[in-house]
Amino acid sequence: MSKPNDLVQGTLDLLLLKILALGPMHGWAVGQRLKQISSDVLSVSDGSLYPALHKLEQEGWITAEWKTSELGRRAKYYSLTPLGRGHLEKEAANWERLSASITHVVRLKEAEA
Repeated sequence: MSKPNDLVQGTLDLLLLKILALGPMHGWAVGQRLKQISSDVLSVSDGSLYPALHKLEQEGWITAEWKTSELGRRAKYYSLTPLGRGHLEKEAANWERLSASITHVVRLKEAEA
């Protein structure tokens, strides 16, 4: 049985893009924001977060630049690109369609014998 914090395969990119649509932030803050918005239901380990951010950057969906964080440390800040915004809209629509279909199946009433 899956645990509640296990992400459905393929949703991490969508979630990260959505978080970055809120505004630029450094990697650690992205993970914390996801956890906060989901009321601690969704979390992503550093071992999954940073490779996913790197992949999104390679795809051209986000950009990254080094800046000084609010704590005075250098941190890589990620921002959504116009290409990333388009991809986010497409993937969000796909997710809405898929999740609605799954919800429909899960809520089916069992036939009475």
